[in-house]
Amino acid sequence: MTDVPGLDVQALTAWLAAAHPELADGGRDLEATVIAGGRSNLTYAIDGARRPLVLRRPPLGHVLASAHDMRREHRVISALADTPVPVPVAVDVVDDTGGAITGTTFFVMERAPGRVLSTPAHNASYSPEGLRRVSVDLVRTLADLHAVDAASVGLGDFGRPDGYLERQLSTWRRQLAASRSRETPALDVLQDRLSEGMPETRRSGVVHGDYRLDNALVDGSAPRLSAVLDWEMATLGDPLVDLGIFALYWDIAQMPDAFGGAIPSAVDPAAGYPAFDELAQVYAEHAGVDLPALGWYRAFAAYKLAVILEGIHYRFRAGDTVGDGFDAMGGLVEPLARQGLEAL
Repeated sequence: MTDVPGLDVQALTAWLAAAHPELADGGRDLEATVIAGGRSNLTYAIDGARRPLVLRRPPLGHVLASAHDMRREHRVISALADTPVPVPVAVDVVDDTGGAITGTTFFVMERAPGRVLSTPAHNASYSPEGLRRVSVDLVRTLADLHAVDAASVGLGDFGRPDGYLERQLSTWRRQLAASRSRETPALDVLQDRLSEGMPETRRSGVVHGDYRLDNALVDGSAPRLSAVLDWEMATLGDPLVDLGIFALYWDIAQMPDAFGGAIPSAVDPAAGYPAFDELAQVYAEHAGVDLPALGWYRAFAAYKLAVILEGIHYRFRAGDTVGDGFDAMGGLVEPLARQGLEAL
């Protein structure tokens, strides 16, 4: 391996020249940089090809296969290429299990233009009107995603909408069990409460599973949404789950217990971002639906994030994380579970 964790760049250079000579720049060596901000799958910026690329692979060490399915992520962005939902251009997906490049399945896509807005400092380049426009564009894009006819884009078998919420809760229950290294009493109570009060699904569609501002790219001085990223948890199911996770991250900077420092967010009403309730209304109007109360969905979002953070805490303790800030994740699990209980 090279000094880039989880990726042998020389082996990647050789693979690209053989598999995609149209992208290889005359045998020029590639360069790879870990893109900061990822808390789950590893993402690398790849330079030296004819076009800038991105490579995605599962995390090092403790891997929950259902949560880090590279083929699934590649499939959904390929399927959405000709829809109103902006996604990067997919290049390839490779089973490199036991191989020299990553030792696991990875996929490659073209790097879409723009930047991620993930901290308040990133707002300085844009006017309040521009940030408001991006916010509205983001939630309208979510409504467009939920309106996609899954069968017509080849995703008819991408999931099973019937019983989706029950299966989701069971899946995340298993994820938590697989990442157990300590007691989490509030999280356990939240898990039970969610099971007891599960709502009836009113409609189904393609869901992103982790929809938020910093899983998108914003491009231009008059900013526009150029691509939605990180489709690793996409499936067919209840669209309100996406609204729940969107609400959680939209308001996360306002939460207590140092969430703003450990899970930074660019969303700041003073900079021009609308309140979530306003964006929910924009969603409802664009989708042509009446939204029910979202308390259960917001609580489920808190539960999912808490389980993810517990998995990160597990990998951190095992020495299998790459980057800074992972030491703080474990301390957020129980406060986040209490936030979920309040939402209920």
